[in-house]
Amino acid sequence: MRLIKHLFESLTQRRHFPAATLAVIQQAIAAGEQRHRGEMVFAVEPGLRASAIIAGETPRARAEQVFSHLRVWDTRENTGVLVYVLLADRAVEIIADRGITAVIPDTQWLAICERLLARYAAGEFESGTITAIAKISDLLAAHFPANPDDNPDELPNRAMML
Repeated sequence: MRLIKHLFESLTQRRHFPAATLAVIQQAIAAGEQRHRGEMVFAVEPGLRASAIIAGETPRARAEQVFSHLRVWDTRENTGVLVYVLLADRAVEIIADRGITAVIPDTQWLAICERLLARYAAGEFESGTITAIAKISDLLAAHFPANPDDNPDELPNRAMML
């Protein structure tokens, strides 16, 4: 059953995240990064490859792969954060780099994921994502406030469809 969901989700991915929504998400990430020294990446994947499903790959394991592949770890202060959405499994994972995990507990990320999943279940993909990005920015701003003299944009703000 999971295999079928993953195969069909790739056909409908754009209805949840059309180009206009991706542009709004990109703007929210850029605005949030003005407030902190973190770097946020938002990635949506409609479904996994058949071989990954057969092997039993979890959304968390896939998110960790995406974190590495997109080089979210490649920031000066190790303050990258990936928000990964796997549509076919109705899963959201937040992976934070070691600079962040040293000061922000996983429970904070899990709470954001749960709220985001609830918003997605209600069909609120754009507004739910914007709210989650704002919550992540609030956490990062509290622990890694922006340095007005030196706050480079190290990773692309573009929302990614994988």
